[in-house]
Amino acid sequence: MRVMSYNILNGGRDGSDERRWRDQVQLIADARPDVLLVQEARGFDRDGAALLHRAESDLGMRGFLAVAPHTGQHTAVFIAASMRPLSFRADSAHFHHALAALTVQVAGFEQPITFASMHLSPLSPALRAAEVGWLADLAAPDAVAIVGGDANSLAPTDPEPPDWNALAAHHRVRYLGADGRSDRSALEFATRAGLVDLGAQLNEAPAPTVPARGFPDAEFVPFRSDYFLASPLMAARARSYAVIDDERAHHASDHLPILATIDLD
Repeated sequence: MRVMSYNILNGGRDGSDERRWRDQVQLIADARPDVLLVQEARGFDRDGAALLHRAESDLGMRGFLAVAPHTGQHTAVFIAASMRPLSFRADSAHFHHALAALTVQVAGFEQPITFASMHLSPLSPALRAAEVGWLADLAAPDAVAIVGGDANSLAPTDPEPPDWNALAAHHRVRYLGADGRSDRSALEFATRAGLVDLGAQLNEAPAPTVPARGFPDAEFVPFRSDYFLASPLMAARARSYAVIDDERAHHASDHLPILATIDLD
């Protein structure tokens, strides 16, 4: 099973310009995910969810949208037609944007699997740490779950970015602790709860996912902002992890997508 997570930047569109969305659709088609976790699905709820239905048609997948009423940056889970949805939860009360959590039955696999698309707050370490607390249940010993998305934060094992001073102070403060170094509290909390960072498990030096080269003015320095966090049962089945890093991806969004394969046999 292939799982992909992608922050598509403002719905994949720049006003009426859909070139980024078309590139994203081709990127996703080439990656062939069975599950796609999307962040910044802006506008997908408008006009009777017209863009959501358009995405379903373009991707050949069924979509479930969690509306973020305060920011408009919705999250979504898309699944292959072979998967049977069992339940869906949208949480905008405990998340700055929203959490989309879909539980599905996969043919040939006995236990239901929960896939969640997260987009943690960009505003402060304290807000992100509070949000991650609402993910801890997905790390339970019997949980079968994968959370993917944009954490706006560094992992405990990732290197310190070379120069936070390249950002203006009002942006830099969003990512730093009181000691002036990268705040890692959200991902530290997640790993202490038992969620497993698949990038760190499967790759000794996971590549940065922001900023893409086509967006030099994005409010980032290079670091890994996008993650798969798996329950222990799912982490044991993870076989590969990669950042999709090609020229097309660098111009389709300010985030590079990530892809993992899970062995369900």
